[in-house]
Amino acid sequence: MTVTCIIRYQIDPFQRDAFEQYAKNWGRIIPRCGGHMIGYFLPHEGTNDIAWGLIAFDSLAAYESYRARLKADPEARENFNMAQTKRLIIREERNFVEVVEGTLGIPNADAN
Repeated sequence: MTVTCIIRYQIDPFQRDAFEQYAKNWGRIIPRCGGHMIGYFLPHEGTNDIAWGLIAFDSLAAYESYRARLKADPEARENFNMAQTKRLIIREERNFVEVVEGTLGIPNADAN
């Protein structure tokens, strides 16, 4: 993957379970629409209203194609609508990053 989209969500902490379902729904939708799902992450310790989604793409052009497929996908539209109706997401930010070669997926030195 050349480009990773990091989505930072400020969520309603009282709707954490609903956001979890929203994220799980993307687990089916995103790969079908062409994104390489890295994962969604919920707050665990510390700040209780920040969640993350990480999706990789071969290029920015691949991301643009993915966005078009996402907009046309009925289940994706339904998931977006559910989040808006329930007001799960207070704020959303997107950043695009690239991995520094030789730094991703390095196993722990203590791993057996």
